[in-house]
Amino acid sequence: MYRLLLVDDERLILEGMSQVVDWEKAGVELVGTARNGLEALDKIESLRPQIVITDIAMPGLDGLGLVQRCSERFPEVKFVMLTGYKDFDYARTAMQHGVKHYLLKPCNENQIHDALVELVQELEELENRELFVSGMKQRLTKVLPHVKEQFLKEWISNKTYGSHDLEYYQDLFGIELNGKIVRLILFRLEDSYEYEHLFALQNIAQDMLQEVLLSATIGSHLLILLEHVEDTANSDTLLTRIGEVREIFCEFYKIDVTIAVSDADRMIHSRRLYRQTLQCMNHRFYLDAGSLITGRDIPVDELNEGHEIDLEEEEICQLIKAGDKEAVDLELERLFGVLSAQRFDINVTRSYVLQLYSAMIRLCLPEERTAFTAGMAELAELGTLCGLKVYVKQVAAQLTAIYDRHFMSRQSSIVDKMLRIIAEDYQNSELSLGSVAAEMLYMNSDYLGKIFKKVTGEKFSNYVTNYRITKASEHIIRSGDVKVFELAEIFGFGGNAQYFSQVFKKVTGKTPTDFMKPQSN
Repeated sequence: MYRLLLVDDERLILEGMSQVVDWEKAGVELVGTARNGLEALDKIESLRPQIVITDIAMPGLDGLGLVQRCSERFPEVKFVMLTGYKDFDYARTAMQHGVKHYLLKPCNENQIHDALVELVQELEELENRELFVSGMKQRLTKVLPHVKEQFLKEWISNKTYGSHDLEYYQDLFGIELNGKIVRLILFRLEDSYEYEHLFALQNIAQDMLQEVLLSATIGSHLLILLEHVEDTANSDTLLTRIGEVREIFCEFYKIDVTIAVSDADRMIHSRRLYRQTLQCMNHRFYLDAGSLITGRDIPVDELNEGHEIDLEEEEICQLIKAGDKEAVDLELERLFGVLSAQRFDINVTRSYVLQLYSAMIRLCLPEERTAFTAGMAELAELGTLCGLKVYVKQVAAQLTAIYDRHFMSRQSSIVDKMLRIIAEDYQNSELSLGSVAAEMLYMNSDYLGKIFKKVTGEKFSNYVTNYRITKASEHIIRSGDVKVFELAEIFGFGGNAQYFSQVFKKVTGKTPTDFMKPQSN
């Protein structure tokens, strides 16, 4: 129901229209009247009507002056003009301020009703358009972080991307990329970790490094794209802040982090910067775990080494830890296909396979590591690439099965904690997946939502709604007759009795009032 203000300096017309017109039938509520434009301005400010019916000729501030002032202060208000003048100049002046509805005096209630129905339809269509646009913006806001992450992954790996693509994506993201001087930071988690640890590290880094433009998780690595500021002192400060990110993460999760930082260059050359971070990360073999490595730490000849195959063993290990047997099998097929195509010396090829197998061994539980380590000797004796592939795939399948069981157990424990939070906080109308993620310390809400649905079979929001309605039903059974607005307040609907009733009926098949009625036998 839209609120309406009636303005006319003639008392008889004002009272007559107030009583004769069926406002509710026209879809409006008459919330007040005014005798001139100045009084109407005060009423508009206090009553906030969406529609104003006003005479044009009034003492003090006339109808045209009222429209003009409202176009500046209350542009959302729609006007219907009443006038005895037939001069088009008046209508033209009002039209400049968006007025489209006019009624010539004398007019009857049917004419007023028809004009209001038309205006109400316009307002409803406007609201629907605004809701649609708002919904689109919300959906875009929700998916945009994933688009940004995917873009960064493809940008550093896909040579077909160029400056034209940068222009498109920077417009989409609302950030400047093309021509910027940037650095890349690569974080690697040492020892055993879970997916949520990478998300936690990503959130901490984004909080502490204000220059972050984009970020993405790649296998067991977190990649951050930073804007570089041309300042020697700033470079040292940046390394200090990057080290603080590592310290905070280690303090919370007791997992060490090795960090590689690239040189600074234009965004268009960021693929080279990414390769530099990978070379820096490989140099961790000569340093302690948890080091912060830059190009200055690596010999020049090592930075310019010849062509080698990137095994991407961390990617395979990540898939194993995710328990994704099919993806592991496909990735190993791809890798061995690359080795077959290169036709390296057999000893070189075997060294690549042993490197991969060594990475897989690190995934083993301590009590099982000895048995898998013994397989290194068997690999060394195999004389064909086919034999190496079969052996590695068998071991990968065993490890994937182990992690699949562990991963499901880990997910169940996370969901159990989420269920405890719901049970403790379901009466809070602000309870959401985002608030639960925050309570669980830097955890990613999208990740939590996915594992919650995987374990429970329900979306988080649906589960919370059903839980609240179940609790409300139990309360009604115990208490008997109770006010619906009280139920809405108690059970997390923020006192919105109408919405609570709609949800209650959708879940139980009955309205709260019907549910309270004694059941006849």
